[in-house]
Amino acid sequence: MGWVTRAVFGDPRLRLSIGADPGAAVAYAVVPSLDRARFLLPLAGRRVTAASVLAYNALRPPRVRAGRTAVGLLARAGALRLTRAPVLSVHVPAGVDPAEVLLCAHLADLLGVPGLHAAIGIRPPDPHHKPTLQLFDDAGRPRGYAKIGWNDGTRAMVRAEAATLAALPAPGGELPVVPGLVLHTRWRDREVAVVAPMPRRVRRLRSPGEPRLTAMLAVARRGGPAAAPRALRDSPLLSDWRRRAAGAAAATAEWGAHPAAMSIGAAIDAIEARDGALAGEFGDWHGDWVPWNMARHRGRLYLWDWENRGTGVPVGFDLAHQAFQTALSLRGRPAPDCADAADAALHRYGPALGLDVARQRMVVDAYLVELWLRTFELSGGAAGWNPRLHPALLQVLAARLGTAPPR
Repeated sequence: MGWVTRAVFGDPRLRLSIGADPGAAVAYAVVPSLDRARFLLPLAGRRVTAASVLAYNALRPPRVRAGRTAVGLLARAGALRLTRAPVLSVHVPAGVDPAEVLLCAHLADLLGVPGLHAAIGIRPPDPHHKPTLQLFDDAGRPRGYAKIGWNDGTRAMVRAEAATLAALPAPGGELPVVPGLVLHTRWRDREVAVVAPMPRRVRRLRSPGEPRLTAMLAVARRGGPAAAPRALRDSPLLSDWRRRAAGAAAATAEWGAHPAAMSIGAAIDAIEARDGALAGEFGDWHGDWVPWNMARHRGRLYLWDWENRGTGVPVGFDLAHQAFQTALSLRGRPAPDCADAADAALHRYGPALGLDVARQRMVVDAYLVELWLRTFELSGGAAGWNPRLHPALLQVLAARLGTAPPR
């Protein structure tokens, strides 16, 4: 809980304490406990507290949904004390305007909402993670989600998402529905983007692991026709990779190269040598196309978390990403197994995207290079290396591109 409270309540004038205090400016129930904190629920009246766990509960897996429903019903009945959840109290010094030191009060002023309250999810400490505040008004109505960039890497991610949401084409055809950008602001040293709430009756996807190929193609083509094929070496991708990889050799030397690993520059050279003449379709990608960033409503696909959107990449990157990240994040698989999962997805679904065997292999290898560059850039933004991917990704690339024996 510590890193989240430091990111959200970072003003040194604030005082945080455990225990209910009628003099606190705001208070939160810590659910389920201090040691296993998962949520901070605003104690701003029964309707607000209940809404903070019941809103969008249909997006949750059944077991999680049941637990949240039980807590929400207790909150609505004014019996949350039965959970024995500890209380986090936040104190504002006398004479200090709450909008100076409390982000929710500041956002309430900017948005013209008399009262604004935040339910805050707790995730494990990770310099890549951004606190996300689900915002409610005094009546318990959802008012949006506020994402907070608190270090160089996450500030850049928040800026990128705000710019993307402002520039995306209007949904139509097979394009997913995207939450609109409500506000983008800088508050103290935090970068903050507020996106619109989803419809109340939004639901989980049926068969969430099944790729939505027509929507992927619509995103890749911005809702338009297919782009003319072009050779990899004639696309801007290789030069973009080399520009972004500048300085990578020095950075990776700090943690030492594994004997089976290769440099990212060597990986880029190997892909160009093998696939440079291969022609394929290039376009946009969402950048984090995973089941937990999607929902459905009235037959339409909703898609959020656009902070990693990119352009000029081989069509199929989103498919590779969904398979790789599902294996990594949901199943806890090591990087080589995640790459195998991406291969399997491209083999099964790639033909529907116009990808034959050679292009399927190129897409997965190019995605692995892109994934390494993304996390390298995050490390340069003070986010640190992801130990599950480094140096494992470079070892995987070495095995796949022929510079190390396959596992």
